Amino acid sequence: MTEHPAQLRTEISDSWDRCATTGVSIDLPAAPVTLDDGALRQRRGTHPLRGVRPLVEDVLGQAVRDCGAVLALGDADGHLLWVSGASVALRRAERIGFVAGGNWNERVAGTNAPGTALRLDTPVLVRGREHYVDAVRAWSCAATPIHDPVTASVLGVLDVTGGRQVAVPQTLAMVRAAARMAEAELARLAPARGPGDRAAEFGMDIGGRAAPGRDGHAPDGSTLNGLALNRLGPDGLDTDALRLDALGRTEALLSRATGRSVRLGQRHSEILVVLATHPGGLTGTELADLVYPHPVSPATVRAEVNRLRALLGPEVLESRPYRLRAPLGGDWCTVRSLLTVGDVDGAVRAYRGRLLPRSTSPAVEALADDLEWSLRTAVLDSGRVELMAAWTRTAAGGDDLEMWTAQLHRLPAGSPRRPLAAGQVARLDRELGATTPIRRR
Repeated sequence: MTEHPAQLRTEISDSWDRCATTGVSIDLPAAPVTLDDGALRQRRGTHPLRGVRPLVEDVLGQAVRDCGAVLALGDADGHLLWVSGASVALRRAERIGFVAGGNWNERVAGTNAPGTALRLDTPVLVRGREHYVDAVRAWSCAATPIHDPVTASVLGVLDVTGGRQVAVPQTLAMVRAAARMAEAELARLAPARGPGDRAAEFGMDIGGRAAPGRDGHAPDGSTLNGLALNRLGPDGLDTDALRLDALGRTEALLSRATGRSVRLGQRHSEILVVLATHPGGLTGTELADLVYPHPVSPATVRAEVNRLRALLGPEVLESRPYRLRAPLGGDWCTVRSLLTVGDVDGAVRAYRGRLLPRSTSPAVEALADDLEWSLRTAVLDSGRVELMAAWTRTAAGGDDLEMWTAQLHRLPAGSPRRPLAAGQVARLDRELGATTPIRRR
């Protein structure tokens, strides 16, 4: 078995073990190109992601080219269908088989962001020497799966691959945000469904309802909770009966339509957030991997879920798989829905802080990063000083050099806010330096 380099992260170490078990050669010169031109054209022409590729290019394309990297969209089997980016980077990527038609499934190409993200169904950042195959270790990559917003099945993967500048958490957050936008666009493009079908996770108008207003309600009064519109769920349960407020709270507040509310412990808060974002349900192992920062026994998961079921009732939370029998509304879903329809003002007002800020759950932390980055990007792109000022008053924005700088550049010469902005820019320049993360334009 190939020897692990020192201090590999658990998800990377586990991937190396899988690669060794399946016989991937560490000396593989390049990933194989398994789709010829004809097969590639056919797969591109029928793949659902073809409809969102222009959006992905618009969101990430220029930023990727500016940093000398490569952008890829692949299918659920790990085949790269579209690859674009800086010309020099594209020529280098050809040498390792990172081209349209190349197969980057983990079982074929070893540990890599697109392949491992598909294997784990979670966002993955792979830095340099964390790659299993020697030929790929000059690269770093960040990837996340893209899901069907109706069935929650994996459609494919979005990846950014480049040099050291890619190997930062901000890149993965940016990729996740672009993937969520792609899923929202897939929901918008989906054909209308009957009232018995599940609405899209992102609150889009799949069932023919109107888009939400600034308060998160559609014009007809139905609540847009980010998972489904107001309707009867399985067995006649009212889908608006439960709401979870978790932004800026270390322990979420669960409210019922009757007006009763209860404050949940941190672990129960994390479990509910994770289940709300996986409407198809999760096995005990999957739930443990998403909620706990370290390995736990199945008995631990069962005990926590049983306690939570006793609080909610068996008609709300079921097992085999663990899932909510009715969609759960959440304040973080409202922010995401408002961003989806372009209401940045409403999203800023609704954002009360980071999602479960003390959470140690990998899934919750990723969701919190995604939401925070999406909102920050929308505020920057708006060019509006009042929204930038609101962002710098949040816990995440107080030390945001790029936001303070953008605000300073847009404030008129006589504005009373200029001295504050100039002072914050000077302070952060001293403390942090002038380097800012990659961001889309």
